[in-house]
Amino acid sequence: MSERNQGAVITAGGVLSIALVCFAIVAFFLFGVPRYKVWQQEMKGRAELAQAEQNRQIKIEEAKANLEAEKLNAQAEVVRAQGAAEAIKIENGSLTPTYIQYLWVRQQNSSANKVIYIPTEAGLPILEAKGE
Repeated sequence: MSERNQGAVITAGGVLSIALVCFAIVAFFLFGVPRYKVWQQEMKGRAELAQAEQNRQIKIEEAKANLEAEKLNAQAEVVRAQGAAEAIKIENGSLTPTYIQYLWVRQQNSSANKVIYIPTEAGLPILEAKGE
């Protein structure tokens, strides 16, 4: 073969290689990209499902905690009511206005910095009183 023919064969081989590479790229875009998109959507769906399941579990645990807190609050209320009933029994079943005032004063002494509104004759509260 002459040198000229060898150059033509190499060029034809190069063209064939380029054609195969182009075919592979086109095949990848026709078949690979759609499959990748489907796989990607599947993974995204699994991640969202896992997140939704986790959020559901969190809500369930919060509801259980709220239920437990309400049960404890109810038990505390029962104990408080039993204590109040016991106090009334000690008082011989009668709450006098004087005793009620005493309880109110005792409760006021336990909390500092309270504002007390006392109605006047017109039914309006005294907003501020200063002593001299």
